[in-house]
Amino acid sequence: MRQVRLYGRGEAEAERSVCPVCRGDYKLCRLDVCPYLRHLRDLLGRVESSRVLFGSSPPSSLVGSWGYPRVYVGPLTPPITEDTSIMESPELWLDIPLERILSMRLSLVRGKVRADVREARDPGRMLQSIQELGMAYTPTDVELWFSREPRIMPGFMVRSAPWGPSASLEKTIVASNPLVPRPVEKAVSDTDLKASKAIIELYRSGISLSQIVRLLSLGLIGTRRWRRLVPTEWSITAVDDQIGRWLRGRVREKRWISSYQVYSHEAHHNKVSILMLPGPWMFEVIEIWHKGGVKIYRDHELPGEPDRYPEEVGGAFHALRLPVLEHLYRVGRQASVVVVAEVREGWIPLGVWRFREICRRALGRPAGSYSELDEALEALGRHTWAPRTLWERNSVVLRLARTQAKLTRFVGLGKV
Repeated sequence: MRQVRLYGRGEAEAERSVCPVCRGDYKLCRLDVCPYLRHLRDLLGRVESSRVLFGSSPPSSLVGSWGYPRVYVGPLTPPITEDTSIMESPELWLDIPLERILSMRLSLVRGKVRADVREARDPGRMLQSIQELGMAYTPTDVELWFSREPRIMPGFMVRSAPWGPSASLEKTIVASNPLVPRPVEKAVSDTDLKASKAIIELYRSGISLSQIVRLLSLGLIGTRRWRRLVPTEWSITAVDDQIGRWLRGRVREKRWISSYQVYSHEAHHNKVSILMLPGPWMFEVIEIWHKGGVKIYRDHELPGEPDRYPEEVGGAFHALRLPVLEHLYRVGRQASVVVVAEVREGWIPLGVWRFREICRRALGRPAGSYSELDEALEALGRHTWAPRTLWERNSVVLRLARTQAKLTRFVGLGKV
């Protein structure tokens, strides 16, 4: 049960999981461009009138958390046969209009079957087909037979992207040969390899985060005894966290950056602004929601502190930490980091991928470089929607950074 405590949903996340527009009921949606009422009306109408669906899965799958350890698991498949890979490629979504992302994801029909999480290591025919589909990295044709016509039920969650209609599965047929990368075959077949090590090996082999999440979620990696189905939302955070820990261990061995650096980028009513300071590795996220008033959530990790689940920011903490560590690992430096992540009216819950990808985009651009902390703070304030005083007074890392001498007590590795 340790996994539940580390990667389950905290109270703050549960509060933000309901769509603020339709409150989870598509019939109440008032968006002029709501895909249920506009782009997808005809397509989903056809889905609701049939008990058989044939389409190309991106590939995609979903493992729910309700009823754990007996959960619903199944593939996500649109009723179309073409290249659907973009539907499961969040790294490509920043330049796509929000309406199109919704339209793509809500066209995915969820087939589901109830299974005990431990069945992953000895699956029946249905679960075996779902796992086979999950190993693929290119769209794979699949035929789904439902026990009834799929019903349109909005699938908005905190950490994962949404899906469309759903129904219980009677039969799943993988109609084309899944193309499985060699590193995936190796990791899946190695039943003596721990899941944490498998995640790192797959990441270093160039396997996408989406596929690593899918493999972990479907119980396809790890030692045989401990392979089990893992709810998709937990898997997303677990993968971000495990890769982040591996990178963090290497970043901590590097020299400090030599100047204060500021980065920022916004997309889809979200903005991520980053301040890097010369100093030992520390990381802090200040998440600010500008919706129905201002709400602030904060979490941090400091030198010498044990790892703990970020109860306020939740999975977004690990999603933001990962690209920061990737950047520092790439440039061979160490830093103390403050991230201000902001959400404005107009955002609909589509998962934590947007923070991860916005952060990556920001760090892929030239930094604003400053020799003094106050100059950097002034620059960061020009980027954030919230006033400087709001996030500055809520920052633990900034309070520590103002007295650099105190930091050397935590870490002896200190030199620029």
